[in-house]
Amino acid sequence: MTTNTKPSLYTCLSPALLQLFDLTNSIVVIIDVLRATSTIATALHNGAKAIVPVDSVAECIRIGKQIEAITAGERDGQVAEGLQYGNSPFEYPEDFIKAKTLVLTTTNGTKLLHMALEKGAPEIITGSFPNLSAVCDYLQQQNKNVVLACAAWKDKVNIEDTLFAGAVINRLKDSFQIMCDSSQVADTLYQSAQPDLYEFMKARDASHYHRLTNYGLEKDIRFCLTADGSPVLPLYKEGQLIKHNSAIN
Repeated sequence: MTTNTKPSLYTCLSPALLQLFDLTNSIVVIIDVLRATSTIATALHNGAKAIVPVDSVAECIRIGKQIEAITAGERDGQVAEGLQYGNSPFEYPEDFIKAKTLVLTTTNGTKLLHMALEKGAPEIITGSFPNLSAVCDYLQQQNKNVVLACAAWKDKVNIEDTLFAGAVINRLKDSFQIMCDSSQVADTLYQSAQPDLYEFMKARDASHYHRLTNYGLEKDIRFCLTADGSPVLPLYKEGQLIKHNSAIN
């Protein structure tokens, strides 16, 4: 395959930059490592029927009542008022979530997904370290243009989402044209952090590391930075995130 026939890969490090990218001909990967996209992968891996991502608490409550689903989400790292459950992957074991639908809203990740829809993204998947290999395998197979979209933290670039983008690029850079400096930055950061992502976050005083550690959520951070604990591919289809192999082609 010559360089000219490779699909392109871009990295958007913050929702505030999404306006700069053309999403209409790309697979968009929504990345919110701590913790939305890690929790989405985990819930689906543990048998959830579907996850309905919404961008507001009010909408989460409304839809939850309408379809008799579990309502969950957080604001600023804690369970949002009026919702039943939070945004920890450990809240969704198989014996709780199997065959159920989860309506989820988070500070950054679910909002970014809706932004991507509004900008005309034809295909959306979600990515996190727990489903890193599933994401990379899918992108390799599809051979389409990709935009890695980092949820960041209230529009401010964060380390963990950039690290995940770098992990994807590190695996796929021979198969894609890497089209932007932000992708090179992400890859470089990941290579520096790769020996121990948790210790890298800690040593660099990552803001989200401190935010969640202050809530006693070290276990969540470690899980969310570990590759392939929930090896599924969440695919957005008709308002829901479902496991790719259960999608209707």
